Amino acid sequence: MSFASLRRSAQQSVSGLPRGFWWLWLSTLVNRTGAFVLTFMSLYLTQELGYSAWYAGLVIALHGLGGIAGSPLGGMLSDRWGRRPTMIAAHLGGAVCAAALAVVTSAWGIAVVVLLMGVAMQAVRPAIGATIADLVPEPDRRRAYALNYWALNLGFAIAAMGGGAAIFLGYRTLFVADAVATVLCALIVFLRLGETRPAAADEDSPAQTADAPPVTMIGVLRHDAAFRTLVLLNLLVCLVFTAPWVGLPLTMSRAGLEPDAYGMVIAVNGVVIVAFQLLVNKVTERRSPAVLLTVSSLLFALGTGATALAGAPLLFAATVVVWTIGEMVHIPTNAAATARLAPEHARGRYQGVMGMSWAVAGFVAPILAGWVVDGPGPGALWLGCAVTGCVAAAGYATLLRRALGAAEAKDKGKADSVTDGEIDTGSDTDGTEGTDTEGTDGKVRGLSRRVAS
Repeated sequence: MSFASLRRSAQQSVSGLPRGFWWLWLSTLVNRTGAFVLTFMSLYLTQELGYSAWYAGLVIALHGLGGIAGSPLGGMLSDRWGRRPTMIAAHLGGAVCAAALAVVTSAWGIAVVVLLMGVAMQAVRPAIGATIADLVPEPDRRRAYALNYWALNLGFAIAAMGGGAAIFLGYRTLFVADAVATVLCALIVFLRLGETRPAAADEDSPAQTADAPPVTMIGVLRHDAAFRTLVLLNLLVCLVFTAPWVGLPLTMSRAGLEPDAYGMVIAVNGVVIVAFQLLVNKVTERRSPAVLLTVSSLLFALGTGATALAGAPLLFAATVVVWTIGEMVHIPTNAAATARLAPEHARGRYQGVMGMSWAVAGFVAPILAGWVVDGPGPGALWLGCAVTGCVAAAGYATLLRRALGAAEAKDKGKADSVTDGEIDTGSDTDGTEGTDTEGTDGKVRGLSRRVAS
């Protein structure tokens, strides 16, 4: 592929999206550019404060535990309170926690602050996901989620390089820089991004009829079979995706490789995403979600499973490339599928429930991976990842395909009923047609003004 064709593909990937999305994209980039806390937390706790490696691992796990609570909380607030105030409050809460880590040194104090930071950081994600669904038309959502994910990884790559270069200033300086970047992110949302929550999301509004789908967290999973299937399969993929971040350095260490070798190998993940996410967007454009999720699961299975056969840094890097391609396909596709299944008034809750599956995996997988490596061994870990990825792929190819088909048929039936009702109304001669049309147009104009603001 020539450079000119690559440039055209990149231009097509970023064209046609609303201005509000790009302000959100910029806020994501700024936020992740200052993401120093988790990147350097384990080094700070062990080298600067003298805590044990066990305590450092516990603190990182507490961050994931906070995310399990933060994701559904952020989803609920996004639907009840609004996307914009939820993002601003969560960003400011995260900034306060980052600044607090620069002064808090006690074991209990650090644990509490990191737990609260996990809540705040995860609470913002359902609001972002719901905002993208509000702003971007359905055919372009997968591309929009992919671009936002690209910004996240681009910012993280900048943070890793900048943090490494600026670490001579001290860890506390990096934490303050994280707080400043997060406050700047909140300012971008406050000054440039209007509220996008649809009017029907107001649970006190007459538009919220008795026939609307349930919007409680438990109700979302209980009554939406297609979404329940998507969440459970995503949890399996998340377990596979999270395992290398703990299992890979342990495996490479047992193979006799130095820690800096792991640093170079895992850096391949970010480099591949930053360099090729736009190309992957082009290749996967307009593909079936079930097919893309099936393929991504198989790539996760192949990449992690092949890790058991690697013994040199180059071979380990090759396995990272394989499952990173799966990551680039899976994450935006899964987010777009979540937005597609969610009713307008419950987009935040749906994104929150899906985010909770990521948080659960982020908490469980590191513990499970460490236990397997210390027990049965690294080979058992990677074999288990391969099997889990294949099970997820089979589920996407069969269960999710049927679930999405049933959901689409149900939506089509509702649309046909609405169309029939409009035709019947049009056949009346009592003058009600004009009244109904005006009322519908008024609702559309009101919603458009609210989204545009």
